[in-house]
Amino acid sequence: MNELETRQLRYFVAVAEELHFGRAARRLGIAQPPLTRAIKELEHQLGVELLRRTTRQATLTPAGEVLLDDARIALDAVGAAGRRARHAGRSAPTLRLALKADIDGGLLPRILDTFAREEAALPITVVLGRFGEQAHAVRDGHADAALLLNPFDERGLDSEPLLTEPYLLAVAAAGPLAAHPTVRLADLTGWHLPDGSPAEHGLVVPGRNGVRDGHIRHPGPAEREYSASGTPEDASDLPQIFKLIELGSIVCFFPASLTRLYTRPEIAYLRVEDLAPATLSVAWPQHSRSPAVAAFVRAAIKVAADA
Repeated sequence: MNELETRQLRYFVAVAEELHFGRAARRLGIAQPPLTRAIKELEHQLGVELLRRTTRQATLTPAGEVLLDDARIALDAVGAAGRRARHAGRSAPTLRLALKADIDGGLLPRILDTFAREEAALPITVVLGRFGEQAHAVRDGHADAALLLNPFDERGLDSEPLLTEPYLLAVAAAGPLAAHPTVRLADLTGWHLPDGSPAEHGLVVPGRNGVRDGHIRHPGPAEREYSASGTPEDASDLPQIFKLIELGSIVCFFPASLTRLYTRPEIAYLRVEDLAPATLSVAWPQHSRSPAVAAFVRAAIKVAADA
């Protein structure tokens, strides 16, 4: 059997995600007939049926579901390889660190100072993203390392925990939930998180096509440089989230260290008895051979241990 091509995988993923050949063709910017032929040729090449067609839609077979998972991983890996190679070939390389502003447990300034004293240290470029995007940024080659909170998708990553603290629930101070010092997830039935998911489900592992971690979804991270003060330039979504919480429209989970930075009389923070704590970790690509990445990980672990 001939080896699969990235074009075949890209075509199949589009159809598998859209479950409609017409929509997939528009997404790919091609006509539908050649897309249909390409999928039929792929099925013939593999000797299995990947999709069951009807006049209105397509559905995945068990073989198609397996290929979809593996195809996404393969396409991500190919894209990441190109991005990492281009970055490594720059005349002035940097270490790209993915994070969400203010989600560092107060450790970041000390980590940067410790890292700067490492022999393999490089200038830091910060890849800012919304909650839950950091693991994907490392996996797809937009970042070399990340500081991130659990839960996160660990596929293709190595990680080390740095510190653990409670998640607190932010609610409107004038709302009914604020009358209770603590709540359980079952008490949140009927309430929603900023991404629209039910609050009683707690935090979930971000998926492969976007994020769902109890916070607003954003299409992708944007690189920002640290200013001289070490503060990242950030177009934060937090003001929007806080305003919606104040209005009683939503609730949201935050690590305790972040709630200390954003004290507001209109917002109350409650302990959630049955929600797993927030663990801040440093993550990097599996099988990384970068001395700078190894030095950054050592610095993060040392600072966390001292703290």
